[in-house]
Amino acid sequence: MKSKKTKQRKTKGKTQKKKTVKTKKDIEPRIITFACNWCSYAGADLAGVSRMQYPPTSRIIRVMCSGRIIPTFILDALTDGADGVIVSGCHFEDCHYISGSKKAEKMIESTKKLMHLLGMDERRLRFELISAAEGAKFASVAREFTEEIKNIMKEKHGKK
Repeated sequence: MKSKKTKQRKTKGKTQKKKTVKTKKDIEPRIITFACNWCSYAGADLAGVSRMQYPPTSRIIRVMCSGRIIPTFILDALTDGADGVIVSGCHFEDCHYISGSKKAEKMIESTKKLMHLLGMDERRLRFELISAAEGAKFASVAREFTEEIKNIMKEKHGKK
């Protein structure tokens, strides 16, 4: 039985395996999604259970309420390597904590202003209202935001 051989090259008497290098085309954006436990996380779950297609670029962090997100969470995510952040909460009239989504909306606006002052692109942050029954909307938002972040990354690297 023949064994598979890996391509090898000789360098100064040493044999080395050929390395594969990822190109910038292969790099996918890293997106952090802070999802409300009661609505948005359930919407994400519905999208997954229903086998709706959306990019695997999002890492979902379940929070009890989107109103509990503070700018530090978002800025830390962006400075620690995330390319984009989605904060997703209940619809205003359906918020389990009455005004959590309204508080989150105000916080997102102030965080975008702070990002502008810090020289960060505000398009890297998005706020969405997604209910537990809107799995299709969750998948759609994930696809759209991933494409938007890819375009931002191309602009940043001068490839239009």
